[in-house]
Amino acid sequence: MIFFRNDYGEGCIEPIMKLLQQANDESNPGYGEDKYSQRARELIQSKLPDVPSDIHFIVSGTLTNVVMMRHVLRPYQCVLCTDSSHIVQHEAGAIEQTGHKIIQIPNSSGKISAVSLSKTINKLNSDEHFLMEPKLVYLSNATEFGTVYTREELEEISRICKENHMYLMIDGARIGQALMSGIDYTLNDIAKWADLFWIGGTKNGALFGEAVVITNNDLKPYFRHVQKQSGAILAKGWLIAMQFIGLFENDSFYQCAKYSNELASIIQNEIIRLGYPLFMKSTTNQIFLVLNQVQYEYLKDKVDFEIWTYWDENVIIRLVTSWHTSKTAVSTLCQYLQLAMDASKAAEAQTEKEEEETENTEETPV
Repeated sequence: MIFFRNDYGEGCIEPIMKLLQQANDESNPGYGEDKYSQRARELIQSKLPDVPSDIHFIVSGTLTNVVMMRHVLRPYQCVLCTDSSHIVQHEAGAIEQTGHKIIQIPNSSGKISAVSLSKTINKLNSDEHFLMEPKLVYLSNATEFGTVYTREELEEISRICKENHMYLMIDGARIGQALMSGIDYTLNDIAKWADLFWIGGTKNGALFGEAVVITNNDLKPYFRHVQKQSGAILAKGWLIAMQFIGLFENDSFYQCAKYSNELASIIQNEIIRLGYPLFMKSTTNQIFLVLNQVQYEYLKDKVDFEIWTYWDENVIIRLVTSWHTSKTAVSTLCQYLQLAMDASKAAEAQTEKEEEETENTEETPV
């Protein structure tokens, strides 16, 4: 079975493994106060030349979102995001359990639109009985559907946040794939638009780890206090730092993301050529494909994928490429997709034949 279930199902890229092996017998101070953590911060800051930032490391994405929101929001403040957001769909109420309400806005291709955001903010601010202050806008880039925000979209959302004295937070679990999708902005630009964001390592070649980047000076103090209270400071902090040294020292972060995007593009183009419907067209490494029952039955024992949702009698699956995906696996997948389509057409032709024979039998005089 070939693996296209996710982009974090394997270990890590070779530069990270070498660092871990080289440092295995060393002794280091704990809790991120080591030379590797300092080096990792310097490397990330070098990508943000115009925005002096505080940089912290947390082991996982859900914990990163929880700590950042606990730090930013007062008890009476809420977060606005799309109804397809990771914090809504995949984190077991992690944000709500901290006491903060999530206001969901219908997504547009996985994204939050500036118009919908403005309308929601105005509605909340005009309702004296709501008694919950909108303070944070959360978005994912790339989105949960593999789509990417344009420069204009991010600039407009950032402007709306500033005008309404709100913070903009970007979940960057797949920010590498977003940056390598052909858009016209960089990490440095994101640092100008967002008050805080995070850079995902787990889904782009690291064993684990996410890097929190705080750009708003008002939010920099006491982050580590909240991080510690949340159990989010790793004693062996240098282990997370090594992930980002390996990713950023020679730009492997961008190379991994570009490679995974390119393979996904090959698959998506073949899907379109074969005539499969797409649930959502993607420019990154996630592909959402609509299968009928025959196609699903053919593929399910040959390809390891995730069932995303159901659409009438059809199954929507997600295929994901990564730094580890081989071109051979991509070629094999494309062959399977062709054979699944052939099986579907053959089944359809057989059904039509049987229906025609039934009709002819019913019309024959006794």
